[in-house]
Amino acid sequence: MRIAMWSGPRNLSTAMMYAFAARGDCAVVDEPFYAAYLEKTGLAHPMRDDILAAQSRDPGAVVEEICGSIPGGFPNFYQKHMTQHMIEGVPRDWMRGVQNVFLIRHPARVIASYAAKRENPVLDDIGFRQQAELFDLVRGWGQRPVVIDSHDIRADPRAALEGLCDAIGLEFTARMLTWPSGGHPDDGVWAPHWYGAVWQSTGFAAPEGPLPQVPTDLQPVLETAMPYYERMMAEKL
Repeated sequence: MRIAMWSGPRNLSTAMMYAFAARGDCAVVDEPFYAAYLEKTGLAHPMRDDILAAQSRDPGAVVEEICGSIPGGFPNFYQKHMTQHMIEGVPRDWMRGVQNVFLIRHPARVIASYAAKRENPVLDDIGFRQQAELFDLVRGWGQRPVVIDSHDIRADPRAALEGLCDAIGLEFTARMLTWPSGGHPDDGVWAPHWYGAVWQSTGFAAPEGPLPQVPTDLQPVLETAMPYYERMMAEKL
């Protein structure tokens, strides 16, 4: 099984990659279109030069990689994807052949977390619009995409992952609930900038507290993102 997990940044996506890697029957890949996205947009992300050097900048080559033989000969392949990477010029037809899952998180939490790592995010940085578009695309093909909320995962990891595995036809294993601290060999080269907290973890963080206060200058981003999030919330497990 090939699982394409679609989220924006700061959305429990790395912890979810670690959870699937911990299964023992699953290869993982970390944001394979990141370099292609930076090459096409010219955006000045942290560690840009390192990312461009570490990954293929050709989206067609990336598609061949993620649709080819599963690394390590595993029966399952978990692909951590960022929705904002799927810009014009990045193929989408390959998504027909994978199980598409959409990982959502409240925009206030995403914006507060993202702004702490990269200043002044705009809507296209945090992926809510693109996530809704990809969901509609997949559903238009006749697939039944799965939506899962990071809030629910942190509130009860076992129940949430059992529900997810059942929805995609994969047997749940309790090995998904813990992993070694210190990161994973398949972490992207950008991990030192973004993954500090999850590197220190050995499992999912405790349930989330109250929503953070979003700064006044980022309120327009929050207000624009909310309708996309609410649409996806209506589809969640």
